[in-house]
Amino acid sequence: MRCRTAAPLRYYFNAAESHKLRDNMKAVVAFLLVLCSLAVSLAHTRWNCREGPRLYGAMQIDAGMGKVVVADKYKRTYFLSGVALYRLGRMGMKHVSVGAGGVWGSSNANKVYKYVAGDFSLAKGLSMYQVDAGGDGQIVGVGSGSYNTYCLKEKTALDYCGRGTLSWSYLSRKMMYYSCGSKWGCWGVDKRYRIWVTKNISPTNCRTSGWTAVSGPRMKMIEVSSDGKVFGVTTTGKIYQRAGITNRCRQGTRWLYVPMCMPVRHVSYDLCNLWIVTTSGLIMKCSH
Repeated sequence: MRCRTAAPLRYYFNAAESHKLRDNMKAVVAFLLVLCSLAVSLAHTRWNCREGPRLYGAMQIDAGMGKVVVADKYKRTYFLSGVALYRLGRMGMKHVSVGAGGVWGSSNANKVYKYVAGDFSLAKGLSMYQVDAGGDGQIVGVGSGSYNTYCLKEKTALDYCGRGTLSWSYLSRKMMYYSCGSKWGCWGVDKRYRIWVTKNISPTNCRTSGWTAVSGPRMKMIEVSSDGKVFGVTTTGKIYQRAGITNRCRQGTRWLYVPMCMPVRHVSYDLCNLWIVTTSGLIMKCSH
């Protein structure tokens, strides 16, 4: 006598049920963000946080010159207009950056691209794990594999239109993440999650000086705004702001904890707004 095994259970949803499920998930996410916003506002009155533009699966965000760009887990890039995000070009980027030097990105294959005439154009030359356009016209990046840092001169970056091969200047420092501001130098995090700052970088020739180690929590990324504010995310997903930065004291004096009710993946700051991507892929906007 043969025994028949029971057929595996299958669940089928019609279109209406599928939309209802998505709506319910969005409602839950919105509710959690409201609770998070209240918790952050009560914990630290300087910051008023709320839900940002909806893009489920956000991975990285960058703000500069009044613009905001985002990359998601599918390597799609977006720009913010009003309260909505719109696709930015057809090429996929795992990391995208905007600033005085334009919009630049690094693909999943670590190829460097510049946004030219409505789409990303391959910038032939070195491969980069991460690029940053937040400096005073120059572009900096972290080389794939080697973790060496490089700089693209201001004129070269601004003039590049997708033709020819770019020549990058070596910055004699290994980093895992690197970011520049147009006011008070560049900051980086090395492979041991230690923090570094260079007091000066020239946009015309990419020369740097005054590398200084900065004590503090173990950081996985750090960002510098155009007005010199510095925010970092620790390896455990916590946000800190560097305080006491002046022209005479580029490294600042202390770290200020910015409380969040969810662990954070990425941050960026521009024009009084702190943009946050949580590890769950949600975007939050905080102001003060």
